[in-house]
Amino acid sequence: QVQLAESGGGSVQAGGSLRLSCVGSGYAYSGTCEAWFRQAPGKEREGVASIHAGGYTTVYADSVRGRFTISRDNAKNTVYLQMNSLKPEDTAMYYCAAEPMSSLSCAGLRKSEFGYWGQGTQVTVSS
Repeated sequence: QVQLAESGGGSVQAGGSLRLSCVGSGYAYSGTCEAWFRQAPGKEREGVASIHAGGYTTVYADSVRGRFTISRDNAKNTVYLQMNSLKPEDTAMYYCAAEPMSSLSCAGLRKSEFGYWGQGTQVTVSS
Protein backbone atom coordinates (compact mmCIF):
# COMPACT_ATOMS: atom_id res chain seq x y z
CA GLN A 1 0.00 0.00 0.00
CA VAL A 2 1.32 3.41 -0.97
CA GLN A 3 1.83 5.70 1.98
CA LEU A 4 3.21 9.21 2.19
CA ALA A 5 4.04 11.13 5.34
CA GLU A 6 5.06 14.78 5.43
CA SER A 7 6.98 16.56 8.14
CA GLY A 8 9.08 19.65 8.66
CA GLY A 9 6.45 22.36 8.68
CA GLY A 10 6.44 25.17 11.17
CA SER A 11 6.29 28.91 11.66
CA VAL A 12 8.99 31.19 10.31
CA GLN A 13 9.56 34.84 9.61
CA ALA A 14 9.44 36.14 6.08
CA GLY A 15 12.76 35.55 4.42
CA GLY A 16 13.41 32.44 6.45
CA SER A 17 13.79 28.84 5.36
CA LEU A 18 12.20 25.48 6.00
CA ARG A 19 12.79 22.01 4.64
CA LEU A 20 9.83 19.71 4.27
CA SER A 21 10.23 15.96 4.09
CA CYS A 22 7.98 13.32 2.61
CA VAL A 23 8.72 9.71 3.37
CA GLY A 24 7.18 7.39 0.83
CA SER A 25 6.56 3.67 0.90
CA GLY A 26 4.82 1.07 -1.20
CA TYR A 27 6.08 2.24 -4.58
CA ALA A 28 9.21 2.52 -6.67
CA TYR A 29 10.43 5.96 -7.63
CA SER A 30 11.19 4.80 -11.17
CA GLY A 31 8.38 6.04 -13.39
CA THR A 32 6.73 7.79 -10.48
CA CYS A 33 5.96 11.46 -10.18
CA GLU A 34 6.35 12.84 -6.70
CA ALA A 35 5.17 16.33 -5.98
CA TRP A 36 4.42 18.96 -3.43
CA PHE A 37 1.10 20.78 -3.37
CA ARG A 38 -0.15 23.41 -1.00
CA GLN A 39 -3.53 24.63 0.07
CA ALA A 40 -4.40 27.75 2.00
CA PRO A 41 -7.75 28.04 3.81
CA GLY A 42 -10.51 28.77 1.34
CA LYS A 43 -8.26 28.22 -1.66
CA GLU A 44 -7.81 25.41 -4.12
CA ARG A 45 -4.89 23.06 -3.76
CA GLU A 46 -2.10 24.14 -6.09
CA GLY A 47 1.02 22.49 -7.39
CA VAL A 48 4.34 23.67 -6.03
CA ALA A 49 7.00 21.36 -7.42
CA SER A 50 7.41 17.90 -8.88
CA ILE A 51 10.20 15.43 -9.39
CA HIS A 52 10.06 12.50 -11.78
CA ALA A 53 11.79 9.14 -11.51
CA GLY A 54 13.75 10.10 -8.45
CA GLY A 55 15.24 13.23 -9.96
CA TYR A 56 15.28 12.68 -13.71
CA THR A 57 13.34 15.91 -14.15
CA THR A 58 12.09 18.61 -11.81
CA VAL A 59 9.42 21.25 -12.29
CA TYR A 60 8.46 24.29 -10.26
CA ALA A 61 5.49 26.57 -10.14
CA ASP A 62 6.32 30.09 -11.24
CA SER A 63 5.47 31.39 -7.79
CA VAL A 64 8.25 29.41 -6.13
CA ARG A 65 10.85 29.09 -8.86
CA GLY A 66 14.25 30.20 -7.64
CA ARG A 67 13.23 29.94 -4.00
CA PHE A 68 12.18 26.30 -3.58
CA THR A 69 14.09 23.16 -4.47
CA ILE A 70 12.65 19.66 -4.71
CA SER A 71 15.01 16.75 -4.30
CA ARG A 72 15.02 13.08 -3.39
CA ASP A 73 17.17 10.91 -1.20
CA ASN A 74 16.69 7.46 -2.66
CA ALA A 75 18.43 5.74 0.23
CA LYS A 76 15.86 7.21 2.60
CA ASN A 77 12.99 7.08 0.10
CA THR A 78 12.33 10.67 1.00
CA VAL A 79 11.35 13.67 -1.09
CA TYR A 80 12.37 17.06 0.20
CA LEU A 81 11.18 20.56 -0.45
CA GLN A 82 13.77 23.12 0.53
CA MET A 83 12.02 26.45 0.89
CA ASN A 84 14.12 29.59 1.03
CA SER A 85 13.19 33.27 1.04
CA LEU A 86 9.78 32.39 2.35
CA LYS A 87 6.96 34.87 1.91
CA PRO A 88 3.66 35.22 3.76
CA GLU A 89 1.98 34.09 0.55
CA ASP A 90 3.65 30.71 1.03
CA THR A 91 1.55 30.07 4.12
CA ALA A 92 -0.46 26.92 3.53
CA MET A 93 -0.85 23.28 4.33
CA TYR A 94 1.73 21.46 2.24
CA TYR A 95 0.95 18.01 0.91
CA CYS A 96 3.13 15.37 -0.63
CA ALA A 97 1.67 13.43 -3.54
CA ALA A 98 2.75 10.58 -5.78
CA GLU A 99 1.49 8.78 -8.87
CA PRO A 100 3.01 6.71 -11.68
CA MET A 101 2.94 8.89 -14.78
CA SER A 102 5.05 10.24 -17.59
CA SER A 103 7.57 13.00 -17.15
CA LEU A 104 5.38 15.29 -19.22
CA SER A 105 2.36 14.66 -17.03
CA CYS A 106 4.49 15.11 -13.94
CA ALA A 107 5.53 18.53 -15.19
CA GLY A 108 1.90 19.58 -15.38
CA LEU A 109 1.44 19.49 -11.60
CA ARG A 110 -2.25 18.73 -11.91
CA LYS A 111 -3.73 17.61 -8.63
CA SER A 112 -6.37 15.49 -10.33
CA GLU A 113 -3.69 13.19 -11.71
CA PHE A 114 -2.29 12.22 -8.32
CA GLY A 115 -3.83 9.34 -6.48
CA TYR A 116 -1.67 9.13 -3.39
CA TRP A 117 -1.48 11.87 -0.79
CA GLY A 118 0.05 12.52 2.59
CA GLN A 119 -1.77 14.15 5.47
CA GLY A 120 -0.04 17.49 5.13
CA THR A 121 2.26 19.67 7.17
CA GLN A 122 1.50 23.28 8.01
CA VAL A 123 3.79 26.10 6.94
CA THR A 124 3.16 29.56 8.34
CA VAL A 125 5.21 32.56 7.27
CA SER A 126 4.80 35.79 9.20
CA SER A 127 5.81 39.29 8.19
